[in-house]
Amino acid sequence: MKAIMIKRYGGPEVLELVDLPAPTPKDGEVIVKVAATSVNPVDWRIRDGDAKDYVRLKLPGILGCDLAGEIAAVGKDVTRFAVGDPVFAMMPHDWGAHAELVPLAEDMVVKKPARLTMEEAAATPVAAMTALMGLRKRGQVKPGQHVLVNGASSAVGMAAVQIAKALGASVTAVCSEASFDLVRGLGADQLIDYRTTDFAAGDDRYDLVFDCIGNHPHGACARVLTGSRVHVTTMPGIGTFVRQLFNPLFGVKVFGLITTGSGAELEFIRSLVESGKLRTVVDKVYPFADVARAQEYSKTGRAKGKIVLTLAAS
Repeated sequence: MKAIMIKRYGGPEVLELVDLPAPTPKDGEVIVKVAATSVNPVDWRIRDGDAKDYVRLKLPGILGCDLAGEIAAVGKDVTRFAVGDPVFAMMPHDWGAHAELVPLAEDMVVKKPARLTMEEAAATPVAAMTALMGLRKRGQVKPGQHVLVNGASSAVGMAAVQIAKALGASVTAVCSEASFDLVRGLGADQLIDYRTTDFAAGDDRYDLVFDCIGNHPHGACARVLTGSRVHVTTMPGIGTFVRQLFNPLFGVKVFGLITTGSGAELEFIRSLVESGKLRTVVDKVYPFADVARAQEYSKTGRAKGKIVLTLAAS
């Protein structure tokens, strides 16, 4: 089978399309024949070596966090799936979604929502579960609270807008004016153009700031936080996690998000999709072999939604 592997840290030149032996399922495992897998910023941050202090990928390793496809084989004691079932999943800590065949524990895999294409399904788990972790687990968002999403036109930002609304919050979205219609259509109540207005200098107050960009650390947001006073970021550094340890001592609670797969959480995401409360926006689709080009596009920060690699024709 083909897979995208890195053997050392570096630029796009370290990405290799390699041939590997096809996996066989262990007891309690399924093998997913991948139809599509998405590119996430963490992929190129791992590749560059920027994330090696807090994201572990044993080299040589296969990149990729989320996927969609069909069950190709099932191991002993698997009861929830049969060969041919359409599914989607997010990988555990060891990554490995950028491959034609991927082994996963049965409880990590969820039936694909019928209303999503394979490309849309592959684009959903990481962004949606990162948003869910930040809002529900870390932020403990409740109905009536006010959430600000900084970077609301990013994939995680768009998921955060929708999930915050599903949890009963009002949402202020920060993005460019060019993205206002898109983000408003996802449920944002108020919109701020980051190019003309600094939300952290404004008069509005928020229970939670969800930062998908990394340009407004908790110190810059402290004056606009009220109530729960939570700051979560998808772009953490070591300092973020050190500060997180001391949350009980401070008024502002700070959380850096590192999301890993959870079948139970993905089932909740599936329910939001099926009920029409969550939709996935795909920006661009690339052939599997064009992973370097896809990662470099992700690195520009211009994507409005997810970037997907398709294996449908492989």
